[in-house]
Amino acid sequence: MPLFKRNGRADAIRTVLAFTFRHWRRQRLRVAGIAGAIALSTLADVFMPFFAGRLVDALTMLTGEREAARDAALTAFAAMVALGAAMVVMRHVAWSGVIPLSLRIMGDVGRDAFHRVQRFSTDWHANSFAGSVVRKITRGMWALDTLDDTLLLALWPSLVVLVGTMVMLALHWPVMGLVIALGTLVYVSMTVFFSTAYIAPAARLSNAWDTRLGGTLADAVSCNAVVKAFGAEPREDERLAAVVEKWSRRTRRTWTRHTRHSTAQLTVLLLIRSGVVATALWLWWVGQATPGDVAYVLTTYFVVHGYLRDIGMHINHLQRAVNEMEELVDLHDEPLGVEDRPDARPIRIGAGEVRFDDVTFLYGGHTTPLYRDLSVTIRAGERVGLVGPSGSGKTTFVKLIQRLYDVTEGRVLIDGQDVATATQSSLRGQIAIVSQEPILFHRSLAENIAYGRPGASMAEIERAARLANAHDFIARLPKGYATLVGERGVKLSGGERQRVALARAFLADAPILILDEATSSLDSESEALIQEAMERLMEGRTAIIIAHRLSTVRTLDRILVFNHGRVVEEGTHAALLYRPNGLYRRLFEQQAGAGGDRKVGNLNG
Repeated sequence: MPLFKRNGRADAIRTVLAFTFRHWRRQRLRVAGIAGAIALSTLADVFMPFFAGRLVDALTMLTGEREAARDAALTAFAAMVALGAAMVVMRHVAWSGVIPLSLRIMGDVGRDAFHRVQRFSTDWHANSFAGSVVRKITRGMWALDTLDDTLLLALWPSLVVLVGTMVMLALHWPVMGLVIALGTLVYVSMTVFFSTAYIAPAARLSNAWDTRLGGTLADAVSCNAVVKAFGAEPREDERLAAVVEKWSRRTRRTWTRHTRHSTAQLTVLLLIRSGVVATALWLWWVGQATPGDVAYVLTTYFVVHGYLRDIGMHINHLQRAVNEMEELVDLHDEPLGVEDRPDARPIRIGAGEVRFDDVTFLYGGHTTPLYRDLSVTIRAGERVGLVGPSGSGKTTFVKLIQRLYDVTEGRVLIDGQDVATATQSSLRGQIAIVSQEPILFHRSLAENIAYGRPGASMAEIERAARLANAHDFIARLPKGYATLVGERGVKLSGGERQRVALARAFLADAPILILDEATSSLDSESEALIQEAMERLMEGRTAIIIAHRLSTVRTLDRILVFNHGRVVEEGTHAALLYRPNGLYRRLFEQQAGAGGDRKVGNLNG
């Protein structure tokens, strides 16, 4: 369960601010310099009204004191000019310092979030919209910019002005300091309450629907080929319209609450102004204030009024930034699922023997284990097929080899090394995967082929493509290996994508190869080319093939037949066919009766 929904709005603010301050601590000197510069700049607003009052008093001096009045007026004027110049310089220093501060924090947070998202479990990614995840990260990054500006350049100078003004006025007239203090306390308390208790819940819901809106858009756009295939554009329009309607209602409620809050703030400010002016007039009437003092008080109030009016807006901005950062901070608090152990070391795979040692595995949320005390050994260099009905455990078997999940009990060993003690990057870097539905990046063909070996030369990339029977179709493209393949490789046919994926596996040159047999949905020419490339690719490696069509496993060294998480049969194709009432024989006969094109399993097996 996400942190903020569990702990409520107070913990949301506290957690987001703690997250921000952790990043501030990485740039302590810069933050201190910005805070000091903006404080010095703001002190000009505290002292400026005082010298304005002295200027008014100088102008009201008696005629006989004209020269003294002139000197006093010029002194006050010079002080005001000096304060104004200091304010300009210090404010420029502060704002200039915030730019690198925010950019570095935004960059760090974006990279950290991406780092974590890349390492979340396959289940997490299966249950998340890519568009929503991107929206959470980018919205949170920009909210950090708002948070930095609000805290350092808005709320901090407001605090300096309010405290400084109350102290200055209280030293001259305690009653005036008390009026300003009480008014400020009421105003700030009301603003904080409205922002956290009244606006924040509505803003949280509108942000959730904003994320949902981004996910719906990304889902439809990324699957546009399916939408077109079924002529479903109107249906997707209606689906989006329903989400937009919900988003609109939630957002309207948030904006309406902001409007009501602003009206309440203006009402309180009117009452404070009336109280300050009335107190100043009373002080003048009883002879405790000169006209210059009244001018000082009124000018001071106008400064305070501006900061009070803005502080309400700043608190609203702060709350909005907190709301928009909640989901980003949630990503940082989300457990990775499968993590490297503190003492994890790179695994060294040579021969490529794979062994399941009394493995018990239970999917999260399930009560019955898929595997119970499963022991299987795949010898180094052996070519082994995995067959069985859907849901029998074939795909889970290869996922445990890659350590996409941790076993519940037992061990998965490669060359005698427990995969749980190895770093995940070193493990998966030595296992080549060719899936049934290969996924390509929207990058050039050369970059896609070289993904397993990014430092490969163009000659090595081309050689891998030739081995995968992909070079000829690539050479016919206008831009050859520089051709961009489109999102997930949509510009290529299924057979072309498979051959690019095989070229990627050839170039990776990993000692262990996992093939999710991918020729069943292709034309006969593409199937023959891919089958030939796969035979070459398996040479000299430990190869594990998830077989959907049993005709493709006839030449393998051994076949493991899965059923309900157990290996119920094993042997060669010929040996398994001769078993009376055997599961493999029954599955093979079913496919033979259907013309050999019927699948026995799928990716969820």
